[in-house]
Amino acid sequence: MSLFISHGAPTFALEPGLAGPALTRLGRQLPRPAAVLVVSPHWMTRDLQVGLSPAPATIHDFRGFEKALYDLQYPAPGHPDLARQALEHLEEAGWQPAPEPERGLDHGAWVPMRYLYPDASVPVFQVSLPIDLDSRSAWQLGRDLAPLQDADVLIVGSGSLTHNLHEVNWGRERGADYARDFSHWVRHVVLTRDHRRLLNTLREAPHASRAHPTSEHFLPLLVAAGAAGEGAAATLIEGGIEHGVLSMDSFVFGSAIPSA
Repeated sequence: MSLFISHGAPTFALEPGLAGPALTRLGRQLPRPAAVLVVSPHWMTRDLQVGLSPAPATIHDFRGFEKALYDLQYPAPGHPDLARQALEHLEEAGWQPAPEPERGLDHGAWVPMRYLYPDASVPVFQVSLPIDLDSRSAWQLGRDLAPLQDADVLIVGSGSLTHNLHEVNWGRERGADYARDFSHWVRHVVLTRDHRRLLNTLREAPHASRAHPTSEHFLPLLVAAGAAGEGAAATLIEGGIEHGVLSMDSFVFGSAIPSA
C-alpha cells in the first residue's frame, strides 16, 4: 500500500478543510506502519539522497505566514535502519543515492503527517526528489522503493494534485474550473487504473500546463503509484479545492481502505 497526499499550501497545517479530517480518519483505518517514507517536492536534489536522522527537525521552509505556523513542531522520530534499507534497495536498482544524516522534515512531509498521525509516534524519513526526474523515472523510483513495503514501510508521495501558485487566491471559496477539470481527469485515470494515461498526464490532461506550470508537485503521485505497481487498485480521498486552485485530493494505492 502507498499514498499520494496533496499537502496544498503551508497554511494547511492550521486550516484542515476537508482534507485534514479525512487524513486523520485514514490514519486510524490503515495498519500501523513501522515507518513512513516521504518523497516531497520540497527536498529536491541533483542526486538521490536519503535522510538518516534519528530525530529529524521540523523545517519551516516557507516565509511570510503568521507566527503560529512557525511555532508548530512535528517531533516524529526518524528510522535510520529502514532508511539504510532504502539506500540499499536504490543502489541495487542502479541509482546512486547518498545518505543525508542531518536533514529534518520539510513541510511537504510534516504538514500532512500532522493529520495522518497526529501524535507523531510513527517514525518518518525522507527520500529526495531528483531534479531531473520525469514521469517515467518518477514511476520507476516508486517501483524501486516498493520492496520496503515488505518491511512495513508506508511509501508516501506528497505533492499537490494541482499547483499553480501564480493563481492562488486566499479568499476564494469556489474552485477554478480548470483545476476542477484537471483533478477530475486524474481521478478517472487513477481509479480506472489507466497506466498509460497516468504516465502521460502532463501531456494529455486538460489544462495540464496551467494546473502544473512545473512538474515537481505532480511527480510524487507517480512515485506513489509506482510503489503500488501497474494495475493496483486505488481509492480517492476527497479533499476539495483550496484557495481557488489547489486541489487537495489524495489517493490510497494497492489496497482497499478497511472500515473504521
